[in-house]
Amino acid sequence: MWLEDIEDGALEQAKNLANLPFAFRHIAIMPDSHQGYGMPIGGVLATKDVVIPNAVGVDIGCGMCAVKTSLTDMDTETLKKIMGEIRKVIPVGFEHHKDAQDEELMPKPGLLEVVNKEYQKARQSIGTLGGGNHFIEIQKGSDSHIWIMIHSGSRNLGKQVADYYNKVAQKLNSKWFSSVDSKQELAFLQIDSDEGQSYLAEMNYCVDFALANRKLMMDRICDIFHINFDNRGMQEDGGIDVRPGIVFEPIINIAHNYARMENHFGENVMVHRKGATLATTKTIGIIPGSQGTKSYIVKGKGNPDSFNSCSHGAGRKMGRKEAERTLNLADEIKMLDDQGILHAIRGKDGLDEAPGAYKDISVVMKNQEDLVEILVELTPLGVIKG
Repeated sequence: MWLEDIEDGALEQAKNLANLPFAFRHIAIMPDSHQGYGMPIGGVLATKDVVIPNAVGVDIGCGMCAVKTSLTDMDTETLKKIMGEIRKVIPVGFEHHKDAQDEELMPKPGLLEVVNKEYQKARQSIGTLGGGNHFIEIQKGSDSHIWIMIHSGSRNLGKQVADYYNKVAQKLNSKWFSSVDSKQELAFLQIDSDEGQSYLAEMNYCVDFALANRKLMMDRICDIFHINFDNRGMQEDGGIDVRPGIVFEPIINIAHNYARMENHFGENVMVHRKGATLATTKTIGIIPGSQGTKSYIVKGKGNPDSFNSCSHGAGRKMGRKEAERTLNLADEIKMLDDQGILHAIRGKDGLDEAPGAYKDISVVMKNQEDLVEILVELTPLGVIKG
């Protein structure tokens, strides 16, 4: 474990994982860990011969992407204008596009039962943010550049795939008189079975769809930046102010809900990362904070004990309902306003995503110094939440 303050529920779930007959070596718990369904968020589980849908979760392929721009400054009025234009082209929360998006934007589905059933709905969901802790942020980096960051997943498509195959696994485990207690919500599928292969194929499609979703949002945000920063403007003396064209560096992408075959400690195992990200020595990753704290671009250190993994964020320290009950709305807003952050808290129903609902990201980063190296610190300027 890369933390000391693990909540009782998350620790109990970690013990359940450790006692699975097919668990490999040990369970790795990241510093942002908290209780989830069946498996702690911020957990890494390697298994032999089986895959567990609930150890991936319902938002399959959820993850982060970030783009560094050539801009080194942005005034508040321009930031407000850009954020307003982003809201016009990217639906948030439960909203989706009125029209199906171009099929060329979608990964090719092939013969996938659940995906094919949900495909047309997914065409209206691609390029949308979703709700919960998903966000779009404009940030200022310690490298002096303006960055764009997005956190989003596979929308309803991933949930439909996860729910379907978890039910399939539950039925099969009951049929086999599995020794795994059904109350632990860890029903499994054998990798070499038809059901296991079907789940992996549909899960991988959702991972690809989630990336396509983030890419489409990023492309549309970059278009807005081009419109606002590439045009020619008049100077006060009547001359032409030719602004240099804005340049965007290649997108950084990292997923944190998936399972895949990897080689660890000399054996090929199915590694489940649920709210955890890859951190090999070749991995450039993203670790976000809350909307009032820094985020980080990092390079992995390839720690074998973590199965080459690190945290996927700051991690919640209280549930959504608890945050709404206990946090002070005025205090949370004042803290963000004092930092000059254009934030997303409008009322008590926004307290579930207030900075006070999250762990201290500086402590989280300190706890995983042996997992990642910080490359760039990113401070939020403006935030759009689902």
